[in-house]
Amino acid sequence: MKPAWIVMLKEVRENLRDRRTVLNTLITGPLMAPLIFVLVFNTVVARELAKAEQPLPLPVVGAERAPNLIASLRAMGAVIEPGPADPERAVREQDADLVLRIPASYAESWRKGEPAQVELVYDASQRETRGPVERLQKMLELYGQRTAALRLVARGIAPTVTHPVVVAERDQSTPQSRAGILFAMLPYFFVLGAFIGGMALAIDTTAGERERQSLEPLLANPAPRWQILAGKLGATSAFATVTVLLSILAFAVAGHLLPTEKIGMALELGPRFTATTLLAMLPLVLLLAALQTLVSAFAKSHREAQTYLSLLMIVPALPSILLSILPVKAQAWMYAIPVVGQNLAITRLMRGDGVAAPALAACIAGSAVAAAIAIAVTARIYRSERLAVSA
Repeated sequence: MKPAWIVMLKEVRENLRDRRTVLNTLITGPLMAPLIFVLVFNTVVARELAKAEQPLPLPVVGAERAPNLIASLRAMGAVIEPGPADPERAVREQDADLVLRIPASYAESWRKGEPAQVELVYDASQRETRGPVERLQKMLELYGQRTAALRLVARGIAPTVTHPVVVAERDQSTPQSRAGILFAMLPYFFVLGAFIGGMALAIDTTAGERERQSLEPLLANPAPRWQILAGKLGATSAFATVTVLLSILAFAVAGHLLPTEKIGMALELGPRFTATTLLAMLPLVLLLAALQTLVSAFAKSHREAQTYLSLLMIVPALPSILLSILPVKAQAWMYAIPVVGQNLAITRLMRGDGVAAPALAACIAGSAVAAAIAIAVTARIYRSERLAVSA
């Protein structure tokens, strides 16, 4: 195995000399996603909490037709403003988030004890309107419940008559498990880190050397081809593993910078999470390194290999994206599928549920078998004399 170590150390040393590649692979890549996540999350949470604590500006058309309703809305934190002449146009042009319109028939329906209709004019496609609309709907619902209770009492009927069933909620979620919904894309960043971490080296050690015509002298050495391949895969896997580890540590630090406690969540990525995630990712790292080397072997230039690997990146990304969107109940056999198993395992760890030993073993074994197949196919390519030909 001495030739394999020599090749591995040679590739690692040459890659470390390229400061731009090292900067993008080991620093920018692992840190950029957590940094953006922290900035966006803090901005959104701070903004929404600030809006929820501030009084609700509410333009009202026909406020004089429902004085009791207006007084109740003021008591609940609404700041009543004169309504625009054309509420629909004002909402469409974003001059107002929402407008409450009280029609002329409101007073008559109220005196008769009939349901009195009010209109909420808003644009659901505008993200800014979601919070104000929900707040106003809750205010109106509370006012309706109070009024209904008073009408029943006036008629000598207990208000509880209208509530024959009382629902007692028993939420089984924890702050950490609730964070699993918000951070469902976290496994994707680790898989993406494994792919990006080894991509530059996989391209340079195969397609790059073919383009520079330095691969043929290397393959002409008496060392077995499989040992040369083992050295290149070892170097690629090493950089990918370091990138994954840095990504995990970066998100662990980011978890302490996010105001998750303000929204009833918790993101705790401790030593157990780090160790188990890295263990589950190791065979996937080797699989991705083998696939990247295999694809690069079919490219005759550095640019061509970049094109091929950019398309290959979609393959590991697709399961991660789908699992973050679609509700899937994990089955034992799913853990044996590469990428899918890692996503399921990391998601359970992130939720604080833990991963059973058989599931973790299936995750590792499934990816390891796939990696062995990919390495075998790549080794066969490396035995071909056409590999050294650059044109």
